[in-house]
Amino acid sequence: MADARNGYALIEYLRQIATADRLEELQAVLRAAPRRLVGAQGATFVLRDGDRVFYADEDAASPLWKGQRFPLEDCISGWAMLHSQTAVVPDIHEDARIPQAAYRPTFVRSLVMTPIGHPSIAALGCYWDHVRYPSDADVALLHAVADAAAEAIDRIGLDGAPVAPTLAE
Repeated sequence: MADARNGYALIEYLRQIATADRLEELQAVLRAAPRRLVGAQGATFVLRDGDRVFYADEDAASPLWKGQRFPLEDCISGWAMLHSQTAVVPDIHEDARIPQAAYRPTFVRSLVMTPIGHPSIAALGCYWDHVRYPSDADVALLHAVADAAAEAIDRIGLDGAPVAPTLAE
């Protein structure tokens, strides 16, 4: 839930994003900040890699998909990037966009996946271990981080990251 503490935390995270001068520094903020801002049990930073997504980093209660690649069309991060829309999924078992087999062995029960950039070149994901209806304030916090991340990526570039910066939609 957003409150004054989250406001101060958001300001600090935005400062860290704005001063990052390497992708690794940016990733360090993007894997941790979203989780802390919205009280999630997990967060991930996903990069677009041609017609696939690459789960570049994560901070989670237990391992999820760090280092793995999936077709854009087969995962919720790809959906968010392809549609340039935030996916809010209160219950993963009730959403057809969620590949149930991939989530079955995990703790994840609800999530928010926010695209980064226009066109989308990355995404931020937050995961909860229970059915949860994220507040508008939580989604707005994640959008603020994603917008700052897009500016940082434009400024510092992806420097060898496995991503095609533009794709025909």
